[in-house]
Amino acid sequence: MNGRELITNAEMRAIDKASADALVPTRTLMENAGRAVADAIAARFSPRPTAVICGPGNNGGDGWVTARALMERGWPVWVETLKPAAELWGDAFDAANAWKGTTHPSSELNPPAEVYVDAMFGAGLSRPLEGEALRWAHRLAQAPERVVAVDVPSGLDGDSAKPLGEACVRAALTVTFVRKKPAHVLYSGRGLCGDVVVADIGAPEAVIEAQQLKLWENGPELWADLFPWPNAEAHKHARGHVFIASGGHARTGAARMAARAALRVGAGLVTVLSPSDALAENAAQLTAVMLHEAKGPGEYASIARSASCLAIGPAFGLDDAQRANLQAALGAAKRAPMVLDADALTLLSPFKSELDRRDVMTPHVGEFRRLFPDLLREDVNKIETARAASARAGAIVLFKGPDTVIAAPDGRAAVNTSGTPFLATAGAGDVLTGLIAGLIGQGMPSFEAAAAAAWLHGEAAERKGAGLIAEDLPEILPDVLAMLARG
Repeated sequence: MNGRELITNAEMRAIDKASADALVPTRTLMENAGRAVADAIAARFSPRPTAVICGPGNNGGDGWVTARALMERGWPVWVETLKPAAELWGDAFDAANAWKGTTHPSSELNPPAEVYVDAMFGAGLSRPLEGEALRWAHRLAQAPERVVAVDVPSGLDGDSAKPLGEACVRAALTVTFVRKKPAHVLYSGRGLCGDVVVADIGAPEAVIEAQQLKLWENGPELWADLFPWPNAEAHKHARGHVFIASGGHARTGAARMAARAALRVGAGLVTVLSPSDALAENAAQLTAVMLHEAKGPGEYASIARSASCLAIGPAFGLDDAQRANLQAALGAAKRAPMVLDADALTLLSPFKSELDRRDVMTPHVGEFRRLFPDLLREDVNKIETARAASARAGAIVLFKGPDTVIAAPDGRAAVNTSGTPFLATAGAGDVLTGLIAGLIGQGMPSFEAAAAAAWLHGEAAERKGAGLIAEDLPEILPDVLAMLARG
């Protein structure tokens, strides 16, 4: 999973310190970082007038090295510094003294550039931009396609992924070091960073591993070894029997979409659990997916004990009868893992009872607010919010959105970055529910199943793009699975 891990500001500071303790000087790390930024710039742009805007700390030090490395390549480059070089200290002072090119005090009177390197402040900034830095943020906002940020765009908090004040730099390219940070994958930071390049700057792998990181950017490296591919002797009964609970009359389409997704992702048997008044409606639309009549709480409890996985929620209904059915399924002894979405989450709001660690909850922001009204706070990022909800629920929480976060009670978390805005369409979440249930039903652990389903869901959507509707997703899935099988 190397390269997919995400690190917080505190973990990055710990890596820097431990690297120095391991006899890799911080000055060496700075030199490597600045040269990596220059490499990324040269890979993206041809030589052109370039201004490197250097702040007062180590981020600025990276910038001084970047300028020197670009000058060595023959680029027309100069430094615009927020603080005179003589007033810097530590590694930044050394990096500034090694620069022999043109230096300007930061000013609107300086010549225009075609590329601007934002090396003012890194991910650990804790206060809003002000003075010359704030002026630069406003100026650079006029042409973000020319901006390259060092570590994160200045003014962006590396952990919260939120701008710290009235303005934040927006970049077309961000070069960060060792691993990505939450700000590179969570919104609004993700929208401010542009393309993100992660550079190896020489921090020893043993130092990174010692941090025991539990946060990842979601991708096949995280779960591919556990993906439930069938072997040559497989048969349908060995690939799991998934049940999807349907709503009543005129509320059945969501369950059918979830069921088709579960079947497409490999579940051997999929059955829609239907109220009596919706049997004919469901039967008219189902072929490979089977149908079973649910006559009340006893039936739900029985299915919960026999299924490989049971999904409840899509258009399920909110009346007392459905509440009783849900409670019966949840209360069944030695029951199967469950995927709870949509109406099931509303019926559980606000959340009070503990679930099973194999269960998965899939709230969007409105459902999350109803389930955990005290956890959704401006001063806590989405990763920590999802982790807190997962710990409270004792289950996997998949907190949906353009930056979906999957969290486990033991602190593991993954941020999903596959997908497209075209997923904002009716029924897309129902398909995701079916994918999760289908993978769990085949024996995949619930955290990895939720992460894999989120990635597959997003990847399928990216392939379709404009015009996507939820019904498209299961039909695109075979191509995505074929790509995954090829490694």
